[in-house]
Amino acid sequence: MKKNVAAFFDIDGTIYRDSLLIEHFKMLVQYEYIDMMTWEGKVKEKFSKWENRTGDYDDYLDELVQTYMEALKNFSKEDMDFIAKRVMKLKGDKVYRYTRERLKYHKERNHKVIIISGSPDFLVSKMAERYGVKDYRASTYEVNENGIFTGKVIPMWDAKSKQKAIADFCKMYKIDLTKSYAYGDTTGDLTMFKNVGKAIAINPAKKLLQKIKRDKELKEKVMIIVERKDVIYKLKADVDII
Repeated sequence: MKKNVAAFFDIDGTIYRDSLLIEHFKMLVQYEYIDMMTWEGKVKEKFSKWENRTGDYDDYLDELVQTYMEALKNFSKEDMDFIAKRVMKLKGDKVYRYTRERLKYHKERNHKVIIISGSPDFLVSKMAERYGVKDYRASTYEVNENGIFTGKVIPMWDAKSKQKAIADFCKMYKIDLTKSYAYGDTTGDLTMFKNVGKAIAINPAKKLLQKIKRDKELKEKVMIIVERKDVIYKLKADVDII
């Protein structure tokens, strides 16, 4: 039986030009679900360092995710869905031209387009629907019987969870991973890169580039895409890191 080709996509920083979770967090502050003091703590400090290019993006994101997870406790899923819909309406078109075209490319060839993202399921589901992607896995933010967030999260940002998601889809669709693609931008996407035959790093974070360069197999197969303004650059993975 002929096997299927898949294209695995991360969302934040890969399809979407920022982070859905960050946009959701900002809107929760704007709508006063989250107090400004929550932002004024460590999150603002690490964001400022990142914005001024004196700090690390991953450190900023890790701090924000932890703050976000704690802040969502005791909010209703209904309210969070409302804010998520606002994010989609106002920010949903903020995607990279390169990955928008690649989504179209894979769909036209009947490849199995699959999103694997560490962002919350209630955000990823809406983004997937917006871009016509049926299959996805995301971090599950649990709610109780009353529809209130408990603060417990089943992650989809760690290697073990992503490996299981890939295995599940391979079983579901009989995927030939050697002919399949993966698109990502941070070290959280290394699991996808290692599983497929064709890996593409979109505006990769420095830590991801460093890990790719230290891995002979990844160094040979990963293509680097840098999209800036109206120009898309294609680079080899042995590009110098400054």
